[in-house]
Amino acid sequence: MAMNTKKETHTPMMQQYLRIKAQYAGMLLFYRMGDFYELFFDDAVKAASLLDITLTRRGTSAGEPIKMAGVPYHAAEQYLARLVKLGESVAICEQVGDPATSKGPVAREVVRIVTPGTLTDAALMEDKRDCILLALFVHESTLGLAWLNLAAGQLRVMETSPEHLVSELERLQPAEILVPESCQSVKGLSDDWILKYLPPWQFDLDSAINSLTRQFDTHDLSGFGCEDLTTALCAANALLEYTRLTQGGAVIHVTSLQAERGSVYVRMDAATRRNLEISETIRGERSPTLLSLLDTCATSMGSRLLQFWLHHPLRDLSAIQQRLDSVTGLIARTAYSSVHDCLRHVVDIERITARIALKSARPRDLSGLRDSLKHLPEAVKALSGCTAKRIALLADDMSPDPALVDLLEKSIQPEPGVVLREGNVIADGYDAELDELRTLQNNCGEFLLQLETREKERTGISNLKVEYNRVHGFYIEVTHAHTDKIPDDYRRRQTLKSAERYITPELKTFEDKALAAQDRALAREKFLYDDLLNRLAASVQPLQKIAAGVAEIDVLCAFAERAQSLDYTAPVLSHDNMIDIETGRHPVVERQVENYIPNDTQLGQHHYSKHQMLMITGPNMGGKSTYMRQVALIALLAHCGSFVPAQKVHMGILDQIFTRIGASDDLAGGRSTFMVEMTETANILHNATAQSLVLMDEVGRGTSTFDGLALAFAIARYLLTRNQSCTLFATHYFELTRLAEEFKQIRNVHLDAVEHKNRIVFLHKVTAGPASQSYGLQVAALAGVPNQAIRIAKKHLAELEKNNAEKKPQLDLFFSELGESEDSNAGIQENPVIPLLRAISPDELTPRQALERLYQLKQILDEQQTAE
Repeated sequence: MAMNTKKETHTPMMQQYLRIKAQYAGMLLFYRMGDFYELFFDDAVKAASLLDITLTRRGTSAGEPIKMAGVPYHAAEQYLARLVKLGESVAICEQVGDPATSKGPVAREVVRIVTPGTLTDAALMEDKRDCILLALFVHESTLGLAWLNLAAGQLRVMETSPEHLVSELERLQPAEILVPESCQSVKGLSDDWILKYLPPWQFDLDSAINSLTRQFDTHDLSGFGCEDLTTALCAANALLEYTRLTQGGAVIHVTSLQAERGSVYVRMDAATRRNLEISETIRGERSPTLLSLLDTCATSMGSRLLQFWLHHPLRDLSAIQQRLDSVTGLIARTAYSSVHDCLRHVVDIERITARIALKSARPRDLSGLRDSLKHLPEAVKALSGCTAKRIALLADDMSPDPALVDLLEKSIQPEPGVVLREGNVIADGYDAELDELRTLQNNCGEFLLQLETREKERTGISNLKVEYNRVHGFYIEVTHAHTDKIPDDYRRRQTLKSAERYITPELKTFEDKALAAQDRALAREKFLYDDLLNRLAASVQPLQKIAAGVAEIDVLCAFAERAQSLDYTAPVLSHDNMIDIETGRHPVVERQVENYIPNDTQLGQHHYSKHQMLMITGPNMGGKSTYMRQVALIALLAHCGSFVPAQKVHMGILDQIFTRIGASDDLAGGRSTFMVEMTETANILHNATAQSLVLMDEVGRGTSTFDGLALAFAIARYLLTRNQSCTLFATHYFELTRLAEEFKQIRNVHLDAVEHKNRIVFLHKVTAGPASQSYGLQVAALAGVPNQAIRIAKKHLAELEKNNAEKKPQLDLFFSELGESEDSNAGIQENPVIPLLRAISPDELTPRQALERLYQLKQILDEQQTAE
């Protein structure tokens, strides 16, 4: 039943609720009532279903029952975390008025909005993953993207073509996407993402420039190098306004804007990121992946930066070399172990800094920040022997301001309370008024002991107790056996099963004084804590610099540790168009199997080789895909500035890595397995360059044999002649190995396997030349296919091979068939049209001569057809 929204027919409290709810349509409203956040009407029904909590009723209003559900305020975060994971946004409505002085409902207002993309609370976020809020805007043929990591204060923009949207979403993995209502049909957006549609006016360019310059306190945006990215700036405006709304005010820690250009990172499309299993397996699991293997970081900041680096390999040779030199320096001085030991005591400075800026930092955040800053000088000292320039810069960034450490030391208790409302947060000696109020509270214990002793003597009741609890305050407890000894000045406060509780005028006077002191102390602590957050706001940028330095040092130390532990070597990168890998290994697979077999790879313009494509054949399960992926992962690691799993690596800077591996469909999108395969292939053929690395695995297998073979043949030739990329081309079409006879840029290699007693043994060794057979039946037997089925398959295979040998070859336009004589070159001879074509020089022909030659060629073909 829909709720009656005519406010005048509702109770005053429901009128207040409906007024607030109307401002936050589309969100769940957590409406604070005492110790609970309550939800009403449709919100209650929805929350009860999502959270599996009880749906009940709370009286009636406007003649209708009020559906209600609620969660305890002290446990709200666990419920918020579940809602956010489900894509819900929640408005938190708190009591801001004083119940003692309020006439009618206590004043309430929404103090913050929790959405999937604007999280900063530690309890709601994953430690090792960034939470990204993305906004997009399309103008004409340009896609503008702006994304914000609110917990780090990082705002970035870029422009690209709309067809790259899917790959950018796969790269950024946004938790929430803001889209103008006019762009609801953008290709690539789906229900897999959490979408929020905003009015188009929020994407206005003039408003964007005014808003961004106000945010950064600059005259214009020329200093950020993004003035030409007008479509992206429109998206940035909507994103920033949405963030201000959810946070209830300014976001002072967002102090700069970074423009990303296409030439900064090695581009990888969505399929490539999935196939290489960088941070998630194809099945969607966190391990085993490249990230899970390399992440020995001591801090969550380092883990998040490592994931960013792996998804954003660099193309700048000098920047890559800086990282490699840093790793070399850390290994040479064996400093990485000592640095990591120090960093293990460091909390998430990056996210705590954001919460300081947003005034949502908790007491334990500040004590953790204080203790972490005190540990950093040890880490800086451990780095002092490293000669790498980047290490020296980062060590300087990590050095905290002593005045900041001193402020935190003096202001926060060594072990503060978990929440401010419970007190014991501000350090003793920081504020004289607070110290005086605490003295009054601390004397309570002594006073109660003295009072208990006096009352025992006065009444003669030996088991009399003077105690305190939060519900009933101070009281004197006497068992029922001694009620006849109760003095006249005792006033009953509470009756229990076996005792009575009393209050006396003296105890009441003390209670008023003590409780007043307690309330005043809590109020004073809140005032001092808010003031401290305001003072710390001035240190937000220095703290962000420290956090960035810690994270980068952490990742470089992880690279150094992994290089030593896993026997990695430093790659050599240059601007040469080549890939030379000696004894390369797949970084993840080698840790999952015993006796991993390393292999070499040479592609591109070597002084001893000019092979542009490796045509890889061999049995299923022989290791073709693993070999191909290992080349891509070695290249990826090298461009991230990491050492690599090989004995020696020399490669040129890549612009893109493409993969076409595996079989998957998109039935919801109306695409079959083969359609997905061809779509990914088309993307490669349209975009790969001579500086790209391309991995093609079993292209054409999703259709009929001849169609698939023809497509694979054409795709291989296209990659060679048009794209000219460094390509690994794995196939079961042995006919493709003949391309090496036509193109010297192709080298045939195969993965070895041998048969033993009708079983197959995979050697996983890359060897020159094409494979001798596919071993498909042997692999089927190894998989457990019944022997009877294998015998039938062998018999049918023999028949197929016999029939195929007797068939005449399939010819094309430029070849004609001869009789099967010994001089026929296997039944094929060159068509007489070919010499004529070779003799033609198109640039030297006049239009009339060209037309005459065309008629001549047509006449020859017509005569051939007549003869046939």
